[in-house]
Amino acid sequence: MGKQINVALVGNPNTGKTSVFNQLTGLNQKVGNYPGITVEKKEGTAKLSRVLKAHILDLPGTYSLNATSLDESVVIELLLNKNDKDFPDVIVVVSDIENLKRNLLLFTQIKDLGIPCILAINMADRMERKGISLDVEALETKLQTKIALLSARKNTGFDRLRQLIENYKSLPTQPCVNASEIDPEYFKSLQKTYPNQDLYKLWLVITQDVNFGNLNRNRIQGDGLEPKSNAELKRLQHKETIARYKFINETLRETLTKDINQAKGLRASLDRLLIHKFWGYVIFGAILFLIFQAIYDWSSYPMDLIDALFASLSELTKQNLPTGAFTNLIAEGIIPGIGGIVIFIPQIAFLFLFISILEETGYMSRVVFLMDRIMRRFGLSGKSVVPLISGTACAIPAVMAARNIESWKERLITILVVPFTTCSARLPVYLIIIALVIPDERLFGLFNYQGITLMLLYLLGFITAIGSAWVANKFLKMNSKTYFVVEMPDYKLPMFKNVAFTVIEKTKSFVFGAGKIILAISIVLWVLASYGPGDDFNQAEEIVTTEVQQSGEQLTSQELDTKIASYKLKHSYIGIMGRAIEPAVTPLGYDWKIGIAIISSFAAREVFVGTLATIYSVGSEEEETIKNRMAQEVNPILGGPLFTFASGVSLLLFYAFAMQCMSTLAIVRRETGTWKWAMIQLFGMTLLAYVVALIAFQTLN
Repeated sequence: MGKQINVALVGNPNTGKTSVFNQLTGLNQKVGNYPGITVEKKEGTAKLSRVLKAHILDLPGTYSLNATSLDESVVIELLLNKNDKDFPDVIVVVSDIENLKRNLLLFTQIKDLGIPCILAINMADRMERKGISLDVEALETKLQTKIALLSARKNTGFDRLRQLIENYKSLPTQPCVNASEIDPEYFKSLQKTYPNQDLYKLWLVITQDVNFGNLNRNRIQGDGLEPKSNAELKRLQHKETIARYKFINETLRETLTKDINQAKGLRASLDRLLIHKFWGYVIFGAILFLIFQAIYDWSSYPMDLIDALFASLSELTKQNLPTGAFTNLIAEGIIPGIGGIVIFIPQIAFLFLFISILEETGYMSRVVFLMDRIMRRFGLSGKSVVPLISGTACAIPAVMAARNIESWKERLITILVVPFTTCSARLPVYLIIIALVIPDERLFGLFNYQGITLMLLYLLGFITAIGSAWVANKFLKMNSKTYFVVEMPDYKLPMFKNVAFTVIEKTKSFVFGAGKIILAISIVLWVLASYGPGDDFNQAEEIVTTEVQQSGEQLTSQELDTKIASYKLKHSYIGIMGRAIEPAVTPLGYDWKIGIAIISSFAAREVFVGTLATIYSVGSEEEETIKNRMAQEVNPILGGPLFTFASGVSLLLFYAFAMQCMSTLAIVRRETGTWKWAMIQLFGMTLLAYVVALIAFQTLN
């Protein structure tokens, strides 16, 4: 059996660290162009030789070992704890050739920890175009390490990197810079107090709130060592940083040359336009508008095909399998439930395709910078933009991405308002309702009204989020002040592989993640809709037939079957539950079926469509699509179609404002450490959703 070693990938944000991880492990990981996207470590394995495997950790991006946020602390705590099962045998510090000076600050700090360390310089394919030349051998000597020049885009240099990792025991572990020179007397007394401990590790424990075995900051400062104030420690940290940059500058002066005539004219011109205080917003709005138009236009054909396919599959199942409860479960419960999700794969895939391209090109960082101007006015940190934008995919990682916000109050406000942004789980609800109540016509013959409506719902979610942040900021009386720093990576053509990985992985995650919940709920709903208590359900056929005979109605056998199925559904377990909550949802323009769908969709928003698909398919012998069945529903109170413009807008607004799902609620509780904020969020958003939906229906009706 072969040996396995731990390898940690560490580096600044935007150095291509996750791309390097993809190349080494073959795993599909998300690649982002703005800080904060890698919040938790990711892991995979790479085979280095016949007898050696590497367990590779992709750690959160960090600029130095002076942690300012939770995700940066993950890096330091791992590198200080030799007892951690993931403690690395070797560290690969990933840097990029254009920002080598800044990247080397982190490298020199990690070298001081005495762990074998490799410098991987990424984006080497840009050296010639940028007029950069590097004396690799001289740099290796100066830094006392081994260097691998990589290009994740061209997949070059990775054989050397694997070879260096395999031979990690031969790597020198001496530090580049002697940190103790910033205050020799203090470090001498520190070493005297703890003669068996690594000096630089002790220094990191003193200057930051991290764990190091049984030692903590207070104990070290109290064990006969003269304590230093926070101001003195900060001054020494600054002194250390200056000493490191002095060494880095001298090193690069001798090993790296850059042609100053290589101008960044195109990037500068694009930046002036894309982050302009007026045109920047116009361009971003136009890009969003085109994206939502494309989502509707390009996906309509595959969606119609999938819709018809599942209707046919359900009918085929009934015709070819033996009659019985199991066949009904498959045809009326499982197939319609899954079909209600699969139909949205084209639109969700297109959404992730566009988001991935925006990230890969470097434009998303400009959006983050642009939106910071707005965020500050509403009491949010500029870093809150990252969770708010990533919330368009899913609220759960978006809430977790708030960890890179230093201020607790700003982090809390971000967590509380993130669920207002429209996540991909709401997309199926929006799409089916929009298709029912918004005409499929074009403004000026160009712009689809349905695409415009979808974009307005996304904007509404974002506006509500920052409005709620303003209210929360006033309520919490926030006084903390932080500064937002975002790196502007160079513009580049998207890597097809990274875009494809993102689209496939995110779509797969959406389908299978939602699919488990939907399958379980579809089965439960089918059982509740197919069985009921008492004679009203069990003798439905006799009761309906008698009523029809007494009334003198002349019904075909198909019309009679439909009437019996409707009566049974009304008196089934789910019908009884639905009619119990109907008084609460009737003022919003809904019937009991929509009420049940709203409650069940708290498990996951996607379940709304699957629930209605299951309910409407129970007892149905007709080959009809879910959209057609919903369009034929009649309002039991007002008569006429159930899904009108008024009830449709009411439902869209309810889902725009209501809390997303129980998983989001659980993650909010975990991130805040208490149920208090999760419950405030749940009841506050539900109340807001109900009131807005009520006003919308009563006004438009």
